[in-house]
Amino acid sequence: MIAPLIKGLVLGVLLAISVGPIIFAILKQSINNGHKAGYLFVAGVSASDILLVVVCNFFTSLFAAALNHQVIIAVTGSTLLVGIGIYTLFFKKVNTDAGNNIAIKEYGHWHFLAFFLSGFFMNILNPAVFIFWIVWTTAITADAQTATHPLEYRAIVFITCLAFVLFTDILKVKLAGKLRSKLTPKILNTINKISGIILIGFGVALCWGILAYGDKIK
Repeated sequence: MIAPLIKGLVLGVLLAISVGPIIFAILKQSINNGHKAGYLFVAGVSASDILLVVVCNFFTSLFAAALNHQVIIAVTGSTLLVGIGIYTLFFKKVNTDAGNNIAIKEYGHWHFLAFFLSGFFMNILNPAVFIFWIVWTTAITADAQTATHPLEYRAIVFITCLAFVLFTDILKVKLAGKLRSKLTPKILNTINKISGIILIGFGVALCWGILAYGDKIK
């Protein structure tokens, strides 16, 4: 079935190239905390996307109920983004070794769980992600009705999309790893400040957008 495969790739490209807080968070995690942290953050994002796709496809009423609380979700998500942004902007310190080179400190299992959960919740608490999946799930479901095997059609579309997005997120982590070796502590501090400002901006914009236009989305 070529058609659902192509549609899945197109949908994956749309999601992968969309500029949002996740792409900056992936780069920030990878540059500051190393590739393991980046991969775990990406795994959290991917897990939340899978959960949203499943809910959209098989538990529509649950998803609709969540959208009815989009203001609470928006405030929670934006607070998370602003909080991470403030920490990154004002309190995040670059770890350096004796030679003043960027160093990665040792992390325990709880830290790795925190990296995963931060990716999961940052993605799932973003109302824009909710809207993206509900819109495209509705469109793909309607499109699948003309196929011989509708369930298989939808599965191919969404699996292809999620696999492509995960692949591009892994590439972002690898890219960040290559950039990291060329950065000095001063440059990394500047990147952290810029990243913090961007995350705060996204958080404020997210909350304002839902509060101002949320009633038009329902």
